[in-house]
Amino acid sequence: MTAQVNAYEVAERLQRELAAAPLGLLIDGKRVPSVSGETFATLNPATGQELAQVARGNAADIDLAVAAARRAFENPAWRRMSANDRGLLLYRLADLIERHADELAVLECLDNGKPWLFTRAVEIEGSIKWFRYFAGWPTKFGGETLPVSPRSGARILNYTTREPVGVAGLIVPWNYPMSMAAWKIAPAVAAGCCVILKPAEQTPLTALRLGELALEAGFPAGVINVVPGFGEAGAALVEHPGVDKIGFTGSTAVGKAIVRGAAGNLKKVSLELGGKSPQVVLADADLDAAAASIAAGIFFNQGQTCTAGSRLYAHASIADELLERVAAQAAQLRIGNGLDNATTFGPLISQEQFDVVRSYVEIGQAEGARLMIGGQRPADQPDGYFFQPTILADAGPDMRVVREEIFGPVLSALRWTDPEELVRQANDSDFGLSAGIWTNDIKQAHRLAEAIKAGTVWVNCFNMVDPATPFGGFKQSGWGREHGRASMELYSETKSVWVNLS
Repeated sequence: MTAQVNAYEVAERLQRELAAAPLGLLIDGKRVPSVSGETFATLNPATGQELAQVARGNAADIDLAVAAARRAFENPAWRRMSANDRGLLLYRLADLIERHADELAVLECLDNGKPWLFTRAVEIEGSIKWFRYFAGWPTKFGGETLPVSPRSGARILNYTTREPVGVAGLIVPWNYPMSMAAWKIAPAVAAGCCVILKPAEQTPLTALRLGELALEAGFPAGVINVVPGFGEAGAALVEHPGVDKIGFTGSTAVGKAIVRGAAGNLKKVSLELGGKSPQVVLADADLDAAAASIAAGIFFNQGQTCTAGSRLYAHASIADELLERVAAQAAQLRIGNGLDNATTFGPLISQEQFDVVRSYVEIGQAEGARLMIGGQRPADQPDGYFFQPTILADAGPDMRVVREEIFGPVLSALRWTDPEELVRQANDSDFGLSAGIWTNDIKQAHRLAEAIKAGTVWVNCFNMVDPATPFGGFKQSGWGREHGRASMELYSETKSVWVNLS
């Protein structure tokens, strides 16, 4: 049981195993060194110390992985596998993740930094849920027969089929490593694709372990390959002519580069990109509920969340009271090493990200925002990449901290009085991933939900996701929708078949 697990003991064992030898790439069902022989260090964000040396994949390794995926895709053992059996493999993988849940949660904590109890409840449980959900899709995803009216008057049977798109390159970020891998692998293999997963260089460990568990579940060699590496590995995957589809979650800047790189063979591309989500609070809102959720919406995972509610628009009549309550919620967060069961707020992912967040706080103050709380390293955390929960009050709509994605625990707070101006400011963004609305007026809630340009709108809640409901963004927050049938469609092609029965 999770409550009985000593995370420090599990971590000590894992660290011994990780230090024993460099971790290889997972290609064609085997752990292999990189072609170059190069490795790189993955670090514990809570300490800044090395966890493991990992084989550094590059273009040559991507070539091998793509070839392995193509062989697996064309192999009858996979291509002719029944939909039911494909679903059973996904169920078995979910069961194996559940069996190793605590170990995976601690491993994710070591590599990513977020508290292990959160990785257990969110990353691991979420991955189990996603694999089990998509295990049901292979037997339910198909075509249809359509009534057509040919000019010749011939008797025609027309039907459609759904076929896997082929070899899919999946590139996932460091903020939710395990669950983002599940979000992409589950529908891709449910649709019948074979994949190359390229995890973020900061967090390769659970991706490699997931690949091993897939083999243990019975997935044929080459169906799921894992190639850690840096930007050159991702670029090679995007540009590879043997890849039919790219699924990417990450920054908008990298998403634009992926679109350019994918043009060579016009491969299909889906993108889940950045966000600068508004939290809109009306005067009649339940301030206690709103404050708790607003704090969680920006401070969970240290603000390193694409949907983070980083722009707060509070009605002027309740703005001061609301901010005090949000600040009180922040004060209750326990900052520290994620292996400690009492910790509720871990480190940022890297020194680079720490420097970015700190610079934005300085920029916000220089532009005229008032530092209400936070804004620096906690005094009792000299090691690692810890940064305090931060609120910048009295922000203006043209400030960089309001317009640009910080990807850290920084809330920029604005006031409003005019509803039309509120909607204009909420929509005045390059992004459109998500939004939150807080009100007890059901009419106002629906009107605002309709007016705000975002792929997901939460009313009196925030950051709720489910594998059954679509997720994705408007504008520069991405292309396409993940989850549910929409996700299966991302990894498949529609074929129309005409049969003359005359």
